[in-house]
Amino acid sequence: MTNETPPVALPAGLPGTEPYAGPASPSPRTTTLSGQQNPNDGTGVSKKTLRRVIGASFIGNFVEWFDYAVYGYLAVTIAHAFFPETDKQTALLLTFGLFAISFFVRPIGGFIWGHIGDRVGRKNALSLSILIMSAATFAIALIPDYNIIGIWAPILLLLVRVVQGFSAAGEYAGASAFLVEYAPANRRGLYAAVVPASTATGLLLGSLIALLLSVSLSPDQMNSWGWRLPFLLAAPMGLIGRYIRVKLEDTPAFLALEKEDEAIKAPVTDLFRKHWRPLLIAVGAVVLNAVGFYVVLSYMPTYLSEVVGLDSSESFLATTVALVTYIGFIFLTGLASDRFGRKRVLITASILFVVLTVPMFLLLSTGNFLIIILVQILLGAMLTLNDGTLPSFLAELFPTKIRYSGFAVSFNLTNALFGGTALFASTLLIKLSGSNLAPGWYLMAAAVVSLIAVSLAKETSKAPLMH
Repeated sequence: MTNETPPVALPAGLPGTEPYAGPASPSPRTTTLSGQQNPNDGTGVSKKTLRRVIGASFIGNFVEWFDYAVYGYLAVTIAHAFFPETDKQTALLLTFGLFAISFFVRPIGGFIWGHIGDRVGRKNALSLSILIMSAATFAIALIPDYNIIGIWAPILLLLVRVVQGFSAAGEYAGASAFLVEYAPANRRGLYAAVVPASTATGLLLGSLIALLLSVSLSPDQMNSWGWRLPFLLAAPMGLIGRYIRVKLEDTPAFLALEKEDEAIKAPVTDLFRKHWRPLLIAVGAVVLNAVGFYVVLSYMPTYLSEVVGLDSSESFLATTVALVTYIGFIFLTGLASDRFGRKRVLITASILFVVLTVPMFLLLSTGNFLIIILVQILLGAMLTLNDGTLPSFLAELFPTKIRYSGFAVSFNLTNALFGGTALFASTLLIKLSGSNLAPGWYLMAAAVVSLIAVSLAKETSKAPLMH
């Protein structure tokens, strides 16, 4: 960290702030997420505020990915409830198809939430998005199944998932920008790693609940009402997240921009006219994350039970073990990206996926439970090199005026094209090719795209945030 005046001065009057004391050596206290304050980090934010920022950024993504996890892990049961008159594989394809269609609204959400976040403020966008998202998730539990209302059941499920996709479009990008703009300059990677850690924690809880339900309820109980229980948890969790967020000030960077009256009227237009190159790099960089996240962490239980032939409880257990280690690896990756740079870590992730993905899927096909757990842990560790670095990398690519929009548009557009379709594409590729390795080849191709995109980017970790 160089001894230079921070690029963004904190507006006077922000609770818990102290005046900038001038150049000094970086304090080692900024090496943790405990809220320890470095008076020269350029933010001067109090320990209490930092803890609340971390909590507020964590919980929204946690609720979002808890829902996605439950939907993915209970896909076979949900398929039975909403598509009982089709064969098993077609019902599963239709269920994953609904999952994919809901993602197509995310680019629209990215435009709208990006505009709100860059014009009105990060806090306002995040506070509203979590309210909509948790309400939509809760509504899934209330939809009658096909045997009761017929074709209206999958139609209602689709409508609710579209609302979820729209609201979720503001979560990941907003929380990442929020943390990066609050973080000490030399620890932006570590702080931003809270966002993917929250998504993995949501997946972990979803996996644990799916495992608990699968071993404690009979198939009839699961099909009739058991699958609904996890979705009911969204309402209280969302209200807690909303409460935490409305109590926070907006980020120092946005408040400085607002004070100087430099917020632009049409941030998305400015993004496409003046910042199209970093936008293209961002889209390419997200491809591996979009495909890898859903294949490795969401689709895997279905793959292990339906394709490999593993018992459903064992497949959930293997994924749960992998997720626990994944969360730890995420923070190590955040630290590594601060030390070695975002570009180097992201390129390493892409190369590992190109070389190792297909061999690992071959090992999964052995059906050996211990080997499956080890492979999932290794795949998860490889994914964290991308997932733990991407939030800070994307936030640093764009200036404050369009940071929310740049992140939200690139992240959600790519996830709509490749993330939401990953479960459907993996299932379809296996059906068309007859090869259980098809998801591995698909994941390897995604890694090649990201490798090219990141190679064209500049290193962002050591530079000050663009104003």
